[in-house]
Amino acid sequence: MASLVDAFEALAPDTLDTLCALYADDARFKDPFNDVRGQAALRGIFAHMFQALDAPRFEVRDVVVQDDQCFLTWDFRFRMKRFDRGEQTIHGGTHLRFGADGRIALHRDYWDAAEELYEKLPVVGALMRWLKRRAGT
Repeated sequence: MASLVDAFEALAPDTLDTLCALYADDARFKDPFNDVRGQAALRGIFAHMFQALDAPRFEVRDVVVQDDQCFLTWDFRFRMKRFDRGEQTIHGGTHLRFGADGRIALHRDYWDAAEELYEKLPVVGALMRWLKRRAGT
């Protein structure tokens, strides 16, 4: 499991092939914005991350392994290219299920897009925070 964590934490444009090799050919990846199958689609998502964000990186906090699956908690740190808001952090988790060959067959990310991302955007964030306050009353 240490090599898997290392691959996520060392993720960079020039290490995408190393990370993708850990996935089954038809692996499924799902997060709040994507639901794709296959190494090429997965590689595209991670490549887009490096195009859209400055200095994106994962810091894995916890690893829980049971049989053919594991759950990771992480902090995703980055700076937005389009907005000068300083470093941002998204707290989330990943459920991984491994195939018979030991490669990742399912990668499912869980994080709150409203709280962790939308509230931090200049215009949308103000609206999200207002809606959150109104819902709490």
